[in-house]
Amino acid sequence: MSDVILFTVDEGLARLTLNRPERLNAFNAELAHAWRDATVEATTRDDVSAVLIDAVGPAFCAGGDVIEMATTGGSETDIAALAEVINTGIRALTESAVPVVAAAHGTTAGGGLGILLSSDYAVIGGRSKLGSLYANIGLTPDLSVSAQLARAVGQRRALQLVLQDRMLTAEEAVEWGLVAEAVAGEDAVTEAQLVRARAEEVARFWLDGAAAAYGQAKRLVRSQPERSFVEQLSEEARSIGAAMATPDAQARIAAFAAQSRSR
Repeated sequence: MSDVILFTVDEGLARLTLNRPERLNAFNAELAHAWRDATVEATTRDDVSAVLIDAVGPAFCAGGDVIEMATTGGSETDIAALAEVINTGIRALTESAVPVVAAAHGTTAGGGLGILLSSDYAVIGGRSKLGSLYANIGLTPDLSVSAQLARAVGQRRALQLVLQDRMLTAEEAVEWGLVAEAVAGEDAVTEAQLVRARAEEVARFWLDGAAAAYGQAKRLVRSQPERSFVEQLSEEARSIGAAMATPDAQARIAAFAAQSRSR
């Protein structure tokens, strides 16, 4: 795995760390391909039941590397192809039955929002700022921002963000439902550490519980837009039936029943 993505697996938890701090973890071709490879591996390994995404440096992700774009150029075809490489990783996360938590300290902007939205639970810092900013450089949303932002916060708020030069505060991001929670620290370095620690707590909660059930619950919610209401009811029925047959569910149901009878 390339050094621009740090990839580890420990006791069921795959950690993907964006590692281009000198560019605020903005995506270039190297990071795009490393991201695709890491996300696909994390969501297909048998020994992974949860994924944590974090970043090195003062920011989570500033989207695309605009400085590199300006320096090296790149055709319309090149930019679109690179976005599709990153999209493969986004789809790996959102379509899998593996829950994903993001530890997004500092700034998240542009395509970084799409990376954040690819998580199922996001923790940010009290100093964090989040925004679109695509139009500031004459570009349009990519990396799932137009696909996922309105689902997360509603169409009107999504339009407010993409049609204005606006950065949300951590408090606003929580209020809008863009992220799950914000963690404050006495300084930026401490805050980043606390954000990572809290995100790992969330992941360990999944791993210490019915990890497979959490994963399937995530899949049901994420995949719902693909189905009609009736189709979703059928998929829920199929899924709970399959879950009922697992040894984990059998053991948990028996333990619950025994505990209830002892009261």
